Amino acid sequence: MNEISERERRILRCIREWISDHGEAPTVLEISQEVGLSSTSSTAYQLGKLEQRGLISRDRRWRSIRLC
Repeated sequence: MNEISERERRILRCIREWISDHGEAPTVLEISQEVGLSSTSSTAYQLGKLEQRGLISRDRRWRSIRLC
């Protein structure tokens, strides 16, 4: 269960590139649009999984995602 899925990999890449390009983290909606997910709740679920694995940290504010 240590291996991350392709979807999780795409989300991490999106976050990394967005921060590099914009100087701040993307919103859940922006991540959804970038990786082609139609539901922000699905994106939020994936972010929760990444957070549990210790790959990102976040709080409940906009643009609060940080790569670990």
